[in-house]
Amino acid sequence: MQQIVDAALAEGATAADFGALPVPESFRGAVVLKDEVDMFDGLATRDKDPRKSMHIYDVPTPEPGPGEVIVAVMASSINYNTVWSAIFEPMATFRFLERYARVGPWAARHDRPYHVLGSDLSGIVLRTGPEVRRWRPGDRIVAHCLSVELAAPDGHDDTMLDPEQRIWGYETNYGGLAELALVKANQLMPKPEHLTWEEAAASGLVNSTAYRQLVSPNGAAMKQGDVVLVWGAAGGLGSYATQIALNGGAIPVCVVSSETKAEQVRAMGAELVVNRAEEDFRFWRDEATPDPAEWKRFGTRVRELTGGEDPDIVLEHPGRETFGASVYVTRRGGTVVTCASSTGYRHEYDNRYLWMALKRIVGSHFANYREAWAANRLIAKGMVHPTLSAVSPLEDAGEAAHQVHRNRHSGKVGVLCLAPREGLGVTDPELRARHLPAINRFRGAGR
Repeated sequence: MQQIVDAALAEGATAADFGALPVPESFRGAVVLKDEVDMFDGLATRDKDPRKSMHIYDVPTPEPGPGEVIVAVMASSINYNTVWSAIFEPMATFRFLERYARVGPWAARHDRPYHVLGSDLSGIVLRTGPEVRRWRPGDRIVAHCLSVELAAPDGHDDTMLDPEQRIWGYETNYGGLAELALVKANQLMPKPEHLTWEEAAASGLVNSTAYRQLVSPNGAAMKQGDVVLVWGAAGGLGSYATQIALNGGAIPVCVVSSETKAEQVRAMGAELVVNRAEEDFRFWRDEATPDPAEWKRFGTRVRELTGGEDPDIVLEHPGRETFGASVYVTRRGGTVVTCASSTGYRHEYDNRYLWMALKRIVGSHFANYREAWAANRLIAKGMVHPTLSAVSPLEDAGEAAHQVHRNRHSGKVGVLCLAPREGLGVTDPELRARHLPAINRFRGAGR
């Protein structure tokens, strides 16, 4: 493994140099174990601790199959699906791996008693399998997390509709929180040259998700001047959604949970901010009873900020806690676009506010390759910036996931894999210098 690191750090290392490197027989990865899926039985979600379920194990290196690539992972990051995997909610991910194994002999390699987690990476192509044409050893890349088979016709307009669509590192094995990763070649994109390895690894999943939700015709088809309500605007997804809204000429209304986070979104250029904690919005009277009066109070506050306008688009991801308020505050004919349910999957809202005001609810799940490529292009051109706040070594991936689970972070939390320290990997220092304050905007940020 040290030979790989040495080649990654060497100036002028060629494709032939990387192609000549031996592929290690095994590698270290952050895993959960099949025989521990019951370890949190009886505990509330908030009490389940990823530090107890995530382990750093040495696992055998898989052979790349047709259309697949082995990547030397320099850095990765924590996403909320890593938290879900580590607390075995809403189900243990081994059920996904078992189902995937039935696709065929190459997929069967993913059904193991361990699951290597992680749906983001930046790194270097180490080996390519048969039928890989666009990429070669030595290419510096980032990976998006959409894995598709495209054997059925359904996905050929939008690959997210492929019935065999899966999220790599969550519904497949050999994810990015490791020294090596197995990905499909059509997951690869060029690494932004002005970013470090850890910065480049922070954006793939959340930036692409926000792009599809807001910009794509598969989402809300945002246009200039749209009022966009962003829940958790200083978090992993929300921090990119806020930038995409601003970059696209929209008007974000940023909902945050502390004054520190309010300052962070203002630093990105957002002017309309709701501090939920300070204004004490509580959308449920108890576990079973929503509070429409709070929806109304929240809507009044949004109108105060916008000069009387309701949101054209609401970017939803908290789910149960906020969904009723989201449907209520959306303007007549507007769109609630939802990609997750981090506070619960069973939503409750008053349907009169939906059907009588001709509103739409759009389900949005990650992004197709074209959308992910377009989102990465914004990063590469310095138009959208990583929102990396903290970086951990691979050994502390469980602690990093715990911080995200407890919402003790802002933006994204990165993880160094093969990169021996932060600050490496920049090949365009001039572009970096022009954007350095924005790149570092979230660094060291707390709650």
